[in-house]
Amino acid sequence: MKGKWSHRFAIAGLFLGILLTATAARAQYWVSFGDDTRYMALGDSLSAGYGARRATQGFVYELYQSGVIDNLNNTLFCDAGVPGVKSADVLAYQVPQVGLFFSDTGTPYRKVITLTVGGNDMLQIIGGADPAAVLTTLGNNLGAILSTLVTTFPDAQIYVANQYDPRLGLPGEAQLVATANQVIAGVVQLFPTVTLVDIFSSFDGRDGLLLVEKRGAAPDEVHPTNAGYKVMEKVFADAIRGH
Repeated sequence: MKGKWSHRFAIAGLFLGILLTATAARAQYWVSFGDDTRYMALGDSLSAGYGARRATQGFVYELYQSGVIDNLNNTLFCDAGVPGVKSADVLAYQVPQVGLFFSDTGTPYRKVITLTVGGNDMLQIIGGADPAAVLTTLGNNLGAILSTLVTTFPDAQIYVANQYDPRLGLPGEAQLVATANQVIAGVVQLFPTVTLVDIFSSFDGRDGLLLVEKRGAAPDEVHPTNAGYKVMEKVFADAIRGH
């Protein structure tokens, strides 16, 4: 019996040693990129590339691959965007993860964040939610998101998109989008290190940028085409170049 237990402890010890060695190796692998630029995309389905064919044709992937942030060989990329999230979800679930990606490596490195948020907040209004309450909540949550990011990562470059008109043909839609963009702009202005990215103006008056324009599209389809995502990538890229 004693021999059997000794044998089991020996196996357990060997397994533990392998596990600790593997863990140490992974930690070293991560730290070995200590001074590489890190780009993290936060937000909703737009950041997730939803509706693009393929999803890697979404604007955040295109932005990363373009090299405008930094050379690909010197850039680490993380897309935390999730379809359907509202501003409250970004604040509660995505913001706390930023610290895991922007970890202390012992050496300074460039930090870049892009954020798309607010579209799903606004969709609540279609379901009967009070517009004033929705926009107030959006403003408060966006303020909390940016305050946390700026305070925790004062050297991060943060780029926040406003909303394009999804052209759903709903009564008061244009005014709602305009008001939401006023809220977003007003919050962004409170943070001098945060840059507003004007997606609205780049989409306004242009055709072929929205899936809802395609034949057979669902009447509530709000996402961009590949061409629309390409426009978003360009506007973000111009903002980053001008930083």
